[in-house]
Amino acid sequence: MADRGFLSSLRYLFADFIGEDDDDTAPFLPEGLPEPVMAVASEAIHRLIDYQGPSYARLYVDRLQRFIGKRGVDDAMLGEIARLMALRMSYEDPIRIAQLKLAELQGRSAGSVDVKKFRVEELIGALPAIISEYLIDALEWLGWAQRRVSIRFSTASRYGIRRLKMEAGLRRWRLFSVRYARERVWVERWLHMIDRSLTKQPQAAPAIIQTATMIEGYGDVYRQGMADWNAIIDGLAKPTFDGVLALSDLGGAVTEARAAALPDPRQSALKRKIAEIRARATAGLYVGVSSEKT
Repeated sequence: MADRGFLSSLRYLFADFIGEDDDDTAPFLPEGLPEPVMAVASEAIHRLIDYQGPSYARLYVDRLQRFIGKRGVDDAMLGEIARLMALRMSYEDPIRIAQLKLAELQGRSAGSVDVKKFRVEELIGALPAIISEYLIDALEWLGWAQRRVSIRFSTASRYGIRRLKMEAGLRRWRLFSVRYARERVWVERWLHMIDRSLTKQPQAAPAIIQTATMIEGYGDVYRQGMADWNAIIDGLAKPTFDGVLALSDLGGAVTEARAAALPDPRQSALKRKIAEIRARATAGLYVGVSSEKT
């Protein structure tokens, strides 16, 4: 399943590069999609076409197709996978913020200014990897990669609008950026964890699906969420699926760990909680909270 997802990502990436999106043809809803999920999936397709283009929306359809008719996946669960995957595939980067800012001009006579804070590496990471990797290495060497900078997104002047159009124009190259490469790996891993949960511990699948809500935005919030997600998946979910950790209620454990996650770059409370859960599981004493609350 992971190999198929990787090949799908590559196929749609190169489709965008060679211009197959020029026909602007929206993909159809995946075959066999339950009626209750159609509205969510349709909205997601339109969102992703606006975000990146038809081929990117087709990647979404291809990913969603894997879970249609899969054992243990009811309409509600499929709807959540569809909804959360669309949100993560339309992640916020400077390009997206520029797109949304330009969209505000429609029907508005007065411009406005938004100021967003990014880490320097995030701004560079939106560029094609062939350029950004060298720049990031240089910035890391100088100790500047983690510096925070404020960026203005303005429709209050002609110059601001021209700059937004230039930034939004980088959309064509987004799929070749360092950030996209990371996001592609993350989405595929999230889907893989859902698939493994359905096989190994189906009752934990809803909690695994909802972990996508841990990652959002940009800057420090995004960085913290990604770090916390990896800590929980690597510390609890993967060892359980691998048979290394005997957690009978993985969903409850994930819920308990998430409750301990704080905006702390050192993740002190979260790491203690994960260690505590693992120790209790090893001793055969783990009793988790209900994953229904996730």
